Amino acid sequence: MEQTKPYRVLLYYKYVEIENPEAFAAEHLQFCKETGLKGRILVAKEGINGTVSGTVEQTTKYKEKMHADPRFRDMVFKEDEADGHAFKKMHVRPRKELVTLRLEKDINPNEKTGKYLSPKEFREALLAEDTVVLDARNDYEYDLGHFRGALRPDIRTFRELPGWVREHKDQLKGKRIVTYCTGGIRCEKFSGWLLEEGFEDVGQLHGGIVTYGKDPEVQGELWDGKLYVFDERISVPVNRKEHVVVGRDYFTGEPCERYVNCANPACNKQILCSEENEHKYMRSCSHECRTVPNNLYVKEHGLTPEEVAERLRRIEEEDAALNR
Repeated sequence: MEQTKPYRVLLYYKYVEIENPEAFAAEHLQFCKETGLKGRILVAKEGINGTVSGTVEQTTKYKEKMHADPRFRDMVFKEDEADGHAFKKMHVRPRKELVTLRLEKDINPNEKTGKYLSPKEFREALLAEDTVVLDARNDYEYDLGHFRGALRPDIRTFRELPGWVREHKDQLKGKRIVTYCTGGIRCEKFSGWLLEEGFEDVGQLHGGIVTYGKDPEVQGELWDGKLYVFDERISVPVNRKEHVVVGRDYFTGEPCERYVNCANPACNKQILCSEENEHKYMRSCSHECRTVPNNLYVKEHGLTPEEVAERLRRIEEEDAALNR
């Protein structure tokens, strides 16, 4: 019999009224800590959105606790096996919004949202010529992995997406639009906003990429790369039929699926980067970031000003040779 891993990572959300998010968050944090869970949970008047990790026993206890609450009785938990915790700490925070869109007029997904598409229906949409597939995630998420043929909005945060759509409205007008995101929560609100904007035929991948990858029939087909996740794992596989690397090293353009954060704390840009190039470029996305006084890579490795200067000279020489 196949041995399963001892930990589970739960991903979930529910749009449902929570009267006092602050009180709920404080009580919920205490329960999670007592149970031994680690993770990040957001609570708002419009609902709950979370990812937590723990042993099989701990996560089972959490699911039972949530399902015992009438508000969350039908909440779906997406589960991944893991060797250990996917988080370092446990946070439960009250928020104004579960996903930050900051719309002029808020959207209630329980009243208006795009048509739910099963993984099989979504795969059919991916293959249809008359359909625009729109990634509702950020650019760095797309760059690590995405559905084949999906549009890549040039955005760094979710709240920029409505503006991007308005700029490209002519390209999308009159088309069938299907959208997708990691677990489904962003699409619930975004697809409703698309309907509000006048797009008539709008669909969304129900349960997100995570559900698509676990579906026994589609098995993640037509997904290329890996799925970016917001925990210590950074990325997880989706396509169980083939693995196509789409990520490209920030410095060389070579295939790469390894993310690092720029060592300049004021920048903190996520870049795909090999271990070799991380050290060559001091984990910094630009010359400006390499030369800031509080560069974290320089501090971590105890580099002297002379050593930094020598590295900068070498980078300049090698890059100049490559560009000849």
